[in-house]
Amino acid sequence: MVTTLPRVVIAAPASGHGKTTVATGLMAALRRAGHRVSGHKVGPDYIDPGYHALATGRPGRNLDPHLVGEDLLVPLLLHGAATPEPADIAVIEGVMGLYDGAIGREGFASTAHVAGVVRAPIILVVDISSASRTIAAVVHGLASFDSAVRIAGVVLNKAGSDRHATEVTNALESTGIPVLGVLKRDDGISAPSRHLGLVPAAERADALTVLDRLAAQIAERIDLAEVLRIARSAPDLSGPAWDPVQALAENGVHCTDPGSGPTVAIAGGRAFTFRYTETDELLAAAGLRPMVFDPVEDVALPAETAGLYLGGGFPEVHAAGLGANQGLRADLRARIDAGLPTVAECAGLLYLCRTVDGSPMVGAVPADAAMTPRLTLSYRTAIATADTVVAVAGSRVTGHEFHRTALIGSGAGSTPGWLLDGRPDGFSQGNLHASYLHVHWAGYPALAARFIAAVRDRAAGPQHLPVRPVQPSAAALVEEAARSATVAVPEVEPDLRHHGDTEIADGLVDLAVNVHLRQPPVWLQTAINAATPALAAYPRPADATAALARRHGRTTAEVLPTSGGAEAFTLIATAIPGKRPVVVHPQFTEPEAAMVAAGRPVRRVQLPASAGFRLDPALVPEDADLVFVGNPTNPTSVLHPASVLRSLVRPGRIVVVDEAFIDTQSGERESLAAEHLPGVLVLRSLTKTWGIAGLRAGYVLAEPALVELLREVQPPWSVSTPALTAMVACSTPAALAEAEAMALALPARRKVLVDGLAELGIPAVGNPAASFVLVDTRPVLPVGADPDHLRTRLREQGYVVRRGDTFPGLDGAWIRIAVRDPATSRSLLSALAAILAGLAAERHRGGEVGSVFPA
Repeated sequence: MVTTLPRVVIAAPASGHGKTTVATGLMAALRRAGHRVSGHKVGPDYIDPGYHALATGRPGRNLDPHLVGEDLLVPLLLHGAATPEPADIAVIEGVMGLYDGAIGREGFASTAHVAGVVRAPIILVVDISSASRTIAAVVHGLASFDSAVRIAGVVLNKAGSDRHATEVTNALESTGIPVLGVLKRDDGISAPSRHLGLVPAAERADALTVLDRLAAQIAERIDLAEVLRIARSAPDLSGPAWDPVQALAENGVHCTDPGSGPTVAIAGGRAFTFRYTETDELLAAAGLRPMVFDPVEDVALPAETAGLYLGGGFPEVHAAGLGANQGLRADLRARIDAGLPTVAECAGLLYLCRTVDGSPMVGAVPADAAMTPRLTLSYRTAIATADTVVAVAGSRVTGHEFHRTALIGSGAGSTPGWLLDGRPDGFSQGNLHASYLHVHWAGYPALAARFIAAVRDRAAGPQHLPVRPVQPSAAALVEEAARSATVAVPEVEPDLRHHGDTEIADGLVDLAVNVHLRQPPVWLQTAINAATPALAAYPRPADATAALARRHGRTTAEVLPTSGGAEAFTLIATAIPGKRPVVVHPQFTEPEAAMVAAGRPVRRVQLPASAGFRLDPALVPEDADLVFVGNPTNPTSVLHPASVLRSLVRPGRIVVVDEAFIDTQSGERESLAAEHLPGVLVLRSLTKTWGIAGLRAGYVLAEPALVELLREVQPPWSVSTPALTAMVACSTPAALAEAEAMALALPARRKVLVDGLAELGIPAVGNPAASFVLVDTRPVLPVGADPDHLRTRLREQGYVVRRGDTFPGLDGAWIRIAVRDPATSRSLLSALAAILAGLAAERHRGGEVGSVFPA
């Protein structure tokens, strides 16, 4: 199928040049000239399409490859241009600067990208208020930056005078790009803005008046005939238009006659102006009856409502009106509690909270919302952690966040609506799904299909839909996975988020935290301090990536700087596939904590103490497709041979090796960092060796395909400029030589501690290789004493050691002790000796047989 569709893209060098003003005015002017105009917007924005709808008299639509995929751009454009009747011309407003798209993705989802996909010529709008001839250089640069981009004309905006406009026009002659019109400085035709951009057209009583004036000015000052000629020069488009009926059929939905099915209430009015047009079309195509209600004005939902959709908007602006409508709030709460299938996005989530900035809301979500100074605006990749009213557990979607509010309250007992780049977001329980994430259902019709099925079930009989059942907790999921594992786990679940730094306090000797230095070396402090003048600029990881790549003999495509190991584990839990993940324990708890937070329960392989916690590859289930192991392992201090780790690699399996402590080894022996092993991710940290725990500096080494998966879900600028500076500084030959010197000195320091513990009858387990040792205190505990008795007594004497019962597979009798300087170790050993002597005396007085000391 081939379709002739005249079309043009309105772009600019950057935001603020007047794209919305010109695009909307052009749509209105062309419509008033007798043309049927279809309005479209590049990107996820809802506000601009509202103005487009006002100008064209038909729904405004979005074209965003992140939200719907590149393949759907042309079908959605053709659908919008044909609905409700064929358009004579499509006007597509761009986003930001012409080449600005998703950060780190080389212009993906930019105006230029979309224009190329839909094969449309570009008209450039340029604000010339602060320059004259330089404008020609800007236009020339934009036109020549990508030869595939065709800039067919320029509109000059905010000209100060005719002479000013003439100077710019003359300079542009050398580019060969014609000037299609000039707009003078006139703030009267600019749309007002608020904290999330422009004020929606539906909230402006003067919108039509302003639009009439704008259309008249555009018609007077821009050559509409030339715009039409440019639009008609666009080549024909191949392929069918998007069809909501077909999209649903492909997802198992039988579509009935429009309006023949149950009613879905859709929030509208001044407080709820954001939703994608295709959402309504998908519901209507299934035979449902989408009916808009106004949460500020209407006293009840439409009759026979069997589903509820609450989209985006500004409930924080209209909080007083929403809160005053007590009757509707009570009606909504009662219906949701009774099982009404409900989907809420962003504003809908806020409306369902208990309060928004103190104003009472519906209360179906156990949280409060408040305005914040921080704008959250980003593309996201989301994963469903459980079966919900819109998604099956494990489903992955793309969407976007756009808000200045935050939720207050834990929502304990709730399943998150999504994991957004590994971070729990929103709430989902049974019939209710509420989240900050905006999802374009045309890109993910399976979400619409699942909601439609729930609405139909509700209409057929509420008994078919459980009323907000309690989802299994993360701990329950872990326990269920553990029951099916091949090895045993402790009866009491450890606190996976416990960290040694929570136990330290003033006046106590810290032997719980594995940071070697009390502060960074002077040269590292100097490098970090020197980076502070650059903090006004966004972080740029290129230099750090290159330095790390040189250090390990890798390409830059194999390196990803991260905000410490914690971020790396979160990225892995979000992006790396694997249906049967395994964590080898005892092990640093953050890998499992990240997996559980991502809704991915793990099996635990428990290494036996009787074997010195050494890794036997045969213990790892053959069907495990994602395996986490530390080397050297925290808390056991066991260094596994690289050959053993390599034996874990096999097709279809990803092996994650946490080498946070490998730099305690001279020559970093047994490291896999420099090896190019398929399916192996190596995690490194600079925190421990260089005393920069407060800076969060780590990185991932892996084959490019795996690194790219992580990079796609890593939040922009998550690694700070000082952290990146530290990565460069710690990769220099001088720094590596200093690290090697520390590694060479460590065994002697560790021997002081290990020998002393053995003399006291509590030897360190196995053959410790790292900067800490693991000790089982059971041999010296009095009969009937609590397992953590010795740890508690040490704390009373002023020494803090790491609790063992926070590591899966260990209990309170185990303690981990950091290796410090010999004087500190001897001081600890003296305190231990005194404690043990006291215990021996107690045992003697109590008639216990034997001694706490070895014979």
